[in-house]
Amino acid sequence: MEFGVKSGSPEKQRSACIVVGVFEPRRLTPVAEQLDEISEGYISNLIRRGDLEGKAGQMLLLHHVPNVLSERVLLVGCGKERELNERQYKQIVAKTIQTLNETGSMEAVSFLTELHVKGRDTYWKVRQAVEAANDSVYTFLQLKTKKGEPRRPLRKMVFNVPTRRELALGERAIEHAQAISAGVKVAKDVANMPPNICNPKYLNEQAAELVSQYDTLSLDTIGEAQMEELGMHSYLAVGRGSANESIMSVIKHQGAAKDQAPIVIVGKGLTFDSGGISIKPSEAMDEMKYDMGGAAGVLGLMHTVAALNLPLNIIGVLAGCENMPDANAYRPGDILTTMSGQTVEVLNTDAEGRLVLCDALTYVERFEPEAVIDVATLTGACVIALGKHATAVLSSHNPLAHEIINASEQSADKAWRLPLWDEYQEQIESPFADMANIGGRPAGTITAACFLSRFTKKYNWAHLDIAGTAWVGGARKGATGRPVPMLSQYLMNKANIAIDE
Repeated sequence: MEFGVKSGSPEKQRSACIVVGVFEPRRLTPVAEQLDEISEGYISNLIRRGDLEGKAGQMLLLHHVPNVLSERVLLVGCGKERELNERQYKQIVAKTIQTLNETGSMEAVSFLTELHVKGRDTYWKVRQAVEAANDSVYTFLQLKTKKGEPRRPLRKMVFNVPTRRELALGERAIEHAQAISAGVKVAKDVANMPPNICNPKYLNEQAAELVSQYDTLSLDTIGEAQMEELGMHSYLAVGRGSANESIMSVIKHQGAAKDQAPIVIVGKGLTFDSGGISIKPSEAMDEMKYDMGGAAGVLGLMHTVAALNLPLNIIGVLAGCENMPDANAYRPGDILTTMSGQTVEVLNTDAEGRLVLCDALTYVERFEPEAVIDVATLTGACVIALGKHATAVLSSHNPLAHEIINASEQSADKAWRLPLWDEYQEQIESPFADMANIGGRPAGTITAACFLSRFTKKYNWAHLDIAGTAWVGGARKGATGRPVPMLSQYLMNKANIAIDE
């Protein structure tokens, strides 16, 4: 979809549709009042008759409003003015886009960006509107024989800003939002692809395709033979039961001098997780194609990084693997030697993501990074702790954790920090090896991070558990593309990108 910004009066807009808000109870916003005045009370008369209360998400489409140049006016319920928050604002925008998509309006001018959202400026409102709009029209139709797209879908959305001075701010917001939305779409598309198509080789091919589009990018491919040479026996053990080769794809973006320490983002890429010998229950096992949500997010993030050409050195690692039961599969009771030399007793083969990540986290030491963030659909315990709303952040470095949480608040991609105290380390002790790969039911998200922390002593590190946020299940299942917005904001902050350049 195409987006633009302008600054003008609603009565002067020649458009297929003008979008204005109505607060509860039946109170016109200032822009709606302007339209009501030139239409000689047409809108307020309808409101008084009870056609629209103004409850959040209510929609009323008007045709040929007297003295208004636009063909249509869409009245959007915004709830109570003092209660309009960030979440409600995004929901209103998304519902508006869905409604416009069904009306046949191929372009529209929205004045919703002039609503007051506490603590948020024009840049934030325009950027969030673009991201919400792109998210609301996303579909995954690649494998459907009948696409079922709208007959006359919305093609262009223009957001009105209060003054001409804010046009540059709005344009900057659109540029950033489009780059982030493109990354989110990539993450969704790859994650939604079925596991008979999306395997570690497919991830590597998608990385190669991205690299071919940008001069700042390069790709290193680490297959099983090289993993063997590197001593990545933990990573290799997880993929041993699969017919698909484990492949680690290392995407490098050079946006700064070669001697500048890179920021490394590592994504867990279990393209299907059956649980291995510790096989999962059959219910909803199809959703285990989303166990590569971390790698999908990193791939999407690297699209955003390249599109914005961030002046940083950034390395994205897709740790591709598949966990299957087989005569050659690794077993509970096995003891694995990791790339770091530390040994791990396997108590559950369904705690496989950490066994892949630990070797990937050791591998990236060679880059002498400024910081390393791993992204993984790691634990069901995270869903129990935080539900589907917040990504868990665990870190051994307070400044890095604070930067990530700050980015989550700026981007409206919610995250919450959990503790990583030494007391939890005791749960993963083993009588036979340096550590066990699980620590029991209590604090499962934390003990998983404790395991990873033992492989990250040489750099500043944070762990994002996206088990609850990478996808939604049930009848409307699908990938969310998170945490691409949060990590994009984190990197933009590191690059000191000014929103008003």
